[in-house]
Amino acid sequence: MTNDELNRFATNYAKAWCSQDPDRVARFYAKGAIININGGPSATISEVARAFMRDFPDLIVTFDKLEVRGDRLAFHWTLIGTYAPNASRVRISGYELWKIDGDGLIAVSEGRFDAADYERQVNCSH
Repeated sequence: MTNDELNRFATNYAKAWCSQDPDRVARFYAKGAIININGGPSATISEVARAFMRDFPDLIVTFDKLEVRGDRLAFHWTLIGTYAPNASRVRISGYELWKIDGDGLIAVSEGRFDAADYERQVNCSH
C-alpha cells in the first residue's frame, strides 16, 4: 500500500473504533487475526473492541501518526472517553504494532499503552 493508502486505512480504522460497532473494527483484520494488549493473552479483535465499546459508550479514538518499524507499522492513537462503571474521564495514548498481510488487512496487532496510568484514570472517582 502507498503512504496515502496507509494513512486512509489508519484514519478509517480510528473512525471504526468510534462507531460503537465491533464488527466494523473487525473488518480491518484478516480472518483469524489476533490482537494482544501489553503482552497479555491474545484475543480476537471483536472481543477487544466489544469490551472497550461497552466500557466507553462515548469512545473517541484519534489517529495520531503512523510509523514504519521494519516490516511492521506502528499506529499511534489516543483514546478519550467516559469509563461507564464510574463515569471517570479517561485520556490515554498508545500504539498498535501491525503486521499487514498481502490483502492489506491487519494480521497481527500488538497494542501498547501505559497500563498504570490507565488504571489510575479509570479508578478515579468524581
